[in-house]
This record gives sequence, C-alpha cells and structure tokens, in this order.
Amino acid sequence: MSDHSFELKGSLFPLSVLYCQDLSAAAVKTQLQQKLAQAPAFFYRAPVVINVESVTQTPDFAAIAEVFKELELVLVGVCGASAELKKQAQAAGLASLQLSKSKTPAKESKEKETKTEAALAAPVMETKVVEQNIRSGQQIYAKGADLVIRGTVGAGAEVIADGNIHIYGTLRGKAIAGAAGDSQKRVFCHKLEAELISIAGSYWLSDSLQGEYWGKSACIGLQDDKLVLADLL
Repeated sequence: MSDHSFELKGSLFPLSVLYCQDLSAAAVKTQLQQKLAQAPAFFYRAPVVINVESVTQTPDFAAIAEVFKELELVLVGVCGASAELKKQAQAAGLASLQLSKSKTPAKESKEKETKTEAALAAPVMETKVVEQNIRSGQQIYAKGADLVIRGTVGAGAEVIADGNIHIYGTLRGKAIAGAAGDSQKRVFCHKLEAELISIAGSYWLSDSLQGEYWGKSACIGLQDDKLVLADLL
C-alpha cells in the first residue's frame, strides 16, 4: 500500500531569468541593485535563474550566490550551460535547468486551439471598479475579477488583478494583471509611465517600457511569452 503522506511531483513555476554577459560578482551586484531600486517589493526573495548561454568567461558561482543572498534574492540555478559550466554550478550548490525548446508550428496551433477552448469555457469575470486615485504605498487587488481604476496609479502604488486591468488615468506605479496565471489578460492605460508591468509572471521594469508608448495611451499583453505594447484602440 502506497504512502500518500509523502509525494514528489513535477510542476512548473514562474522564474525570473537573468541575462548578463559580464558575470563578475561586482557587475552582477551593480546591475541587480539598479533593478531592485525600481521595484524592491516585487523582487523581494524572488527566485532567479542565470542564463549562461552567451557567457565567455568562467563565472565565480559561489561569489555570485553570495551577492544574491546579500540582496535577498534566491538564486535557484543556471540554464544554457555547457557541460563544464554545469559541473561548476552544481559544485556551488546550484541547479542546472534546461532551456525551453522552440515550438513547432503544429504544437503552436494545438496550443492556440486549447487556449481558445479554455477561453470559451471560462466563466465571465466580475469587475471591481475603484473611483479614486491610488496613492503611493496603497495596494488594490481584484481577486477573480477585472480591475478598473478611474484615476491615477501613483508611483509606489500597486494594482493587481486576476483579470485585466483598465486605468483611466496615468499609470506611474505597478500593474500586475493575470495574477492567477492567465496569460491572455492585459493592462490598458491612458498614460504609460509605469514602474513595472507584469502579466502572468512575465514583467518589464520602467527602463524596458520607455519607448514609443512612454507617456502615451497603451495596451500591454503577452505574445509568445513576451510582453508587447500596442495602441489603445
């Protein structure tokens, strides 16, 4: 008779992946400190994997792990490593993860069909409406619902929804849509100046958002697991 009090099962969790060609401990610390300064609460104790596919020098994984510990991040392991780098990472107590393989057209087509069927079967989400500005330090969460903000989301404020987020004002703080993992959700705002936007675990900080749509109305969604910006129609 099997013992169900102890089970080991495979599962998938969102992990931040660090891409950095200079993997010296000093360079990693400087770059991470700059990112953490933009959204410290979002990254607190966040699990991270380092992509070493394009690294030319041999990293000191033990020193890098100490940097992560000092900055209160969790270094899980590496991906894209050669056989030698795998050994060195494992010697430092890090896991070696596989890079996701490219999807074939047939697989992409099947996934689209599955997503469409799931969307048709999914119940209609409720909508939480907030008719005020969201000030620094405030957090609004629409659990199992879309979120509509009839005002501005200030710097240091955070709005979260399991569904879509609509902001009829300036977005200066953080907006996290699809918080329950639905990659079809989006963020809509009338003026984009965000500190951070996240959809189903994929996120961009303000420096990645500052481009064509910065300071303008925008719609942010996921395409091929990457955030994309478009006009607000």
